[in-house]
Amino acid sequence: MKALKVIGKFLLGIAALIVLFLLVLSVICSPAFVVRYIVWNFPDIQDYRRFPDREIANKTPAFIFPTDFKEAELNALVSDCEFEEDGVIHTIGDLDTFLAENDTTSFIVIKDDVIIYEKYFNGYTRDSINTSFSMAKSVTSILVGIAVDEGLITSIEDPIVTYLPELAGRGVDDVTIQDILLMSSGFQYRSGNIPWYDDPVYYYHRNLRKLALRKAIPEEPPGVHFHYSNYHPHYLGMILERVTGGTVSDYLEQNIWTKLGMEYPASWNIDSEKHGFEKMSCGLNARSIDFAKIGRLFLNNGMYDGEQVVPKTWVLESTLPPESEPIGYYTDIKSWTNDNFKDGSEYYKYLWWGFVNPDGTYDYYASGHLGQMIYVSPTKNVIIVRNGSSRGIFTNWGVICREIAKKL
Repeated sequence: MKALKVIGKFLLGIAALIVLFLLVLSVICSPAFVVRYIVWNFPDIQDYRRFPDREIANKTPAFIFPTDFKEAELNALVSDCEFEEDGVIHTIGDLDTFLAENDTTSFIVIKDDVIIYEKYFNGYTRDSINTSFSMAKSVTSILVGIAVDEGLITSIEDPIVTYLPELAGRGVDDVTIQDILLMSSGFQYRSGNIPWYDDPVYYYHRNLRKLALRKAIPEEPPGVHFHYSNYHPHYLGMILERVTGGTVSDYLEQNIWTKLGMEYPASWNIDSEKHGFEKMSCGLNARSIDFAKIGRLFLNNGMYDGEQVVPKTWVLESTLPPESEPIGYYTDIKSWTNDNFKDGSEYYKYLWWGFVNPDGTYDYYASGHLGQMIYVSPTKNVIIVRNGSSRGIFTNWGVICREIAKKL
């Protein structure tokens, strides 16, 4: 009996600590954040159903890619592709099996503007919605380029305080829009799934404008290190709202979604009905075939059907390898670094990722959590789209897409 009382007191003590922890977290963040974090926990490809959203209309006629399926040929070409993960060498083998077993929902390969492979797995079909996660960052960058071209943003060399004056006098006056696009603002950001770290806080917060402004905390001068931060696209989203006088979703609809022959409407999740701000870092939801058209737009240097939708200069500026970067730019321990960054073969420009190939050519891609991918190889005239419910056993689907593109 005495032992049971001791155990009961211990359990009550643990429960009290949990309650105290949740109360403190509610004060630091908000009660709504705590509920979202506990109930929803880790981000999932079905999260687009959980958050409120804004609809983004498409416009007829839709552009339909020609098809010339070459599944057997592609399978033969890529079956011997090898990838290293945690010191283990993996081979693609049968492509369909490889994709299905690694939690892929859709995989599209387009060569010379013709679909040569398009398959859906694990219960998904062509009209299934896939969320972008961080591919939304690359789309945000496109919208910034359009706003610059329209004269709504004078220059990306403008300090962000020009457009967000409430940040003036807080030690960030020298931070430019370009610094934000390069993820080199020098702002603090703590990655990880601990509930008070920035990854879960930004993802579940119900007032992202207020949060992002509060989180503009300088840690070092701008331009010193690449330091990935999910707040950066939110500053850009607020700037776009202020210079356009409308929502980011409206601007995307007017300038991209109704111009590229999208087959389906899209949506962009917002933080809450009350505050109505797009989840700029992660919340764009669309079908894979329409994500491919964003890749096609950039592969064609911003042109669609004779119209320069995005300035060619912006496409090149966003995706070309940088001419130079500061020594140690990718070595900040708080940043995402890997061997590709360390040896100079991978880079980050204006919310796009890129590879420098051994022959001096380059590929680039939009990348999202759980292995979402819009991959573009200009020299191969190839677009690859991969969506999935997880990365499977692979850390970087960009490497996989690069190896597949090499074979085409």
